[in-house]
Amino acid sequence: MKFSAQQIADLVNGKVIGNPEEMVSYISKIEDGIPGTLTFLGGEKYQEFLKGNKASIILISEKLIPQDISELPTIISVEDAYSAFNQLLRFYNEMKEKKTGVEEPVFISNNVTLGKDLFIGAFAYIASNVKIGNNTKIYPQAYLGDNVVIGENCLIGPGVKIYNDCIIGNNCVIHGGTVIGADGFGFSQSKEGYEKVPQLGNVIIEDDVEIGANCTIDRATIGSTLIKKGVKLDNLIQIAHNVEVGQHTVIASQAGVAGSSKIGQWSMIGGQVGISGHLKVGDNVILQAQSGITNDVDNNERLFGSPAIKYIKYQKSFVYFKQLPEIIKRIEKLEKDSKTQSES
Repeated sequence: MKFSAQQIADLVNGKVIGNPEEMVSYISKIEDGIPGTLTFLGGEKYQEFLKGNKASIILISEKLIPQDISELPTIISVEDAYSAFNQLLRFYNEMKEKKTGVEEPVFISNNVTLGKDLFIGAFAYIASNVKIGNNTKIYPQAYLGDNVVIGENCLIGPGVKIYNDCIIGNNCVIHGGTVIGADGFGFSQSKEGYEKVPQLGNVIIEDDVEIGANCTIDRATIGSTLIKKGVKLDNLIQIAHNVEVGQHTVIASQAGVAGSSKIGQWSMIGGQVGISGHLKVGDNVILQAQSGITNDVDNNERLFGSPAIKYIKYQKSFVYFKQLPEIIKRIEKLEKDSKTQSES
């Protein structure tokens, strides 16, 4: 796909300085600008890369345009280059992903309800009583079990598995390899070993949720595992049975949440955080990377460490952790001096 400078300027409400007919077909970083590409400058620390830049078009924040532009390529001037560039990326991605139709071979059960303008990729499996909303894309090798409901404008990535009875809202993105609705880790100990506890619930994912690649969200034992509106999950995350994740909470890669824990809204959970089962984590909480959460967390807390403590307290303690060998030597010397004085 090729776009002219004027077409791009019209999309982002910008002004062309230079050749409005200059064409680009791809995007490059400001450090690596090459002919035929668009790049952008949104911060002062990258201004050094303007000189000699080979990109055909540069998107620049108004306040960062240099006085001498004689050696620069065509410029598109905007109020905020970073925001405008992000808008262009979304537009480009939508154009790239604009697929419709049903590829072959696929399996679609007879009693499936399909919306308009769908894309279903090859080797997808659509089971009984599935409902798929308008403008949704199901990529190759995806599996949708019995009674699955998927809303409008969703993207279900390649190899995604959504088990029976699970519900996906509108405008959701689920990246490749993720499994929604596998059995929760429920076993009852007996004299003979462990007996499986049937997992009869489902997973409900509300609107505007994005889930990264190779995540696992387990179905509830009874009721629903619930991922609320606007949640964003990174890759490689485990959400156990009957967990609830509140609206607009974000969770970074390799985090794990054990069964029946409830996480509030607008919280931020760092990479490799572990949250024990049956806990309540409040709203607007920040859990630093690799924290281990073993107790309930109040609203607006910021925790760090394993087991986690208040972030400020951890930072103060860390000053002493680093000095621990020296502190021990001083204590030992004081004890030795004290002993010498008492003997004398």
